[in-house]
Amino acid sequence: MNDTLLPTDIDWQVLPGLSDYADTLAQMEARVAAIALGHAPETIWLLEHPPLYTAGTSANPADLSEPNRFPVHIAGRGGQYTYHGPGQRVVYVMLDLNKRGRDVRCFVNHIEAWVITTLAEFGVTGERRAGRVGVWVTRPEKAPLPDGSAREDKIAAIGIKLRRWISFHGLSINVEPDLEHFTGIIPCGIREHGVTSLVDLGLPVTMEDVDNALARNFANSFAPRNCKSD
Repeated sequence: MNDTLLPTDIDWQVLPGLSDYADTLAQMEARVAAIALGHAPETIWLLEHPPLYTAGTSANPADLSEPNRFPVHIAGRGGQYTYHGPGQRVVYVMLDLNKRGRDVRCFVNHIEAWVITTLAEFGVTGERRAGRVGVWVTRPEKAPLPDGSAREDKIAAIGIKLRRWISFHGLSINVEPDLEHFTGIIPCGIREHGVTSLVDLGLPVTMEDVDNALARNFANSFAPRNCKSD
C-alpha cells in the first residue's frame, strides 16, 4: 500500500499471508500490554485469517450449526459468532482510549464511521442499524422480507474489547471471501438478513484498494465530531 497515506503516529502493519488466529491473538494481547505501559505506540494490524469461526462473549451455541466445519475460537471480544477467512480484511485496532476519551460507545461509533467512509470510496452506502452492531447495505434488488421491508446484508462486523482502556480486536470487511462459509453459523445471531462483500456487489475491489482507503479515512473518521449518541 501507499506508505504516504499512513498515520505517522501509529504502528500500521499489513501482515502477509494467512495469520494463525491463536498466535495473532497472543501477539495482540502482548502488544496491548506494551501500549498500556507506554512501551509501544498505538497499533493497527491489517491481515487475513484461514477459515475459522470466532465466538464472542454473547455467542449462542445454537447459532453454531456446523461446529466441525472450521476451527472455532473463543475470542473474548464483544458480540456473537463471526466468520473469518481469506478474502476478508480483518483490522485489529489497538488504540489508547486514555488519550482518545474513555467513551466506549463513542469509540464504536468512530469504527463504524471509518468503515462507512471507506466503503463510500467504492460507491457503497454502508449504514448503521439500531440494535445491530456492524455496517449494513440495503439490497433492493432482492425480494423483500415477509413484512415488506427491504433485505439488508452485512458487509462489515465489529467486535472490540478493552483492557486498561486499550482497545483490541476490531473489525472485518468482506472484500471477496467465500460467502458460503458463513452458512455454518448464524452471523451475529441475525437470521433475517444475510452477508455480502464488495465483489458480491459487483465491485472489482482488491485488498490493497481497501487498505489504502482505510488509511486515507482513518484520521477524519476518528475526529471528535464524529462521536454521536445514536
